[in-house]
Amino acid sequence: MSTSLTETLLAPSRRDTVVDTLVGVIDAEVAGKRGVGGAIIKTAYGAVKKVNDGVVRRAVNGMLPDAAASLQPLWDARGDQTFGAYLTSHGDQAADALLSVSDTRAANPRHAAIATIYNGVRPKAKQHVVEALPRLGTAIETLAS
Repeated sequence: MSTSLTETLLAPSRRDTVVDTLVGVIDAEVAGKRGVGGAIIKTAYGAVKKVNDGVVRRAVNGMLPDAAASLQPLWDARGDQTFGAYLTSHGDQAADALLSVSDTRAANPRHAAIATIYNGVRPKAKQHVVEALPRLGTAIETLAS
């Protein structure tokens, strides 16, 4: 019997590594942003981290079960493609699945300031998530192997 992506990513023996890896994906994506839009994302990300040190790690850890569940159907449908390539070819579906998780969390924030920052960058979030899908898919495939 095979283990689902969700079970693999949430396994207690892997969870810290999964969270650290996904925070690294976010950090790398933010660092790679360019131009005015990139400056806005970098500023917002820096502000979130300033509001509460460790908030990104805690948010990733808290959203991991729902994010993994939202990616499970895509994982199951990937066939012989790498997960990064599959996510990229299904960018709208993958981004919408992931953003539904963060939108739900932002609707009931623990920190009003962080929700305000999120809502400020949310209109362009889908574009940024789509751009991150190759790196995210590669990281998840590595974590699941």
